[in-house]
Amino acid sequence: MATTENGRVTRGTLVIDADRCKGCELCIAACPPSVLEMSTDVNEMGYRYPLLHDGCTGCTACQMVCPDYVFDVYRLKAPRA
Repeated sequence: MATTENGRVTRGTLVIDADRCKGCELCIAACPPSVLEMSTDVNEMGYRYPLLHDGCTGCTACQMVCPDYVFDVYRLKAPRA
């Protein structure tokens, strides 16, 4: 886990393949911590794509609903005491 500069705890992160996205926005609704939002920019195909903000939990909800396989989800390991 890591704490971001705004104080949110981040337990995971995503790699988003923006060029593959077709802008369906299913990931936005599926994200429990609400850390995804659609960009105002468009990809090479002309679709808006999701952007990630701090606070990802690595829950994989976005990855599970994405019909275009846009997300690679990684969980961060908690530091050992």
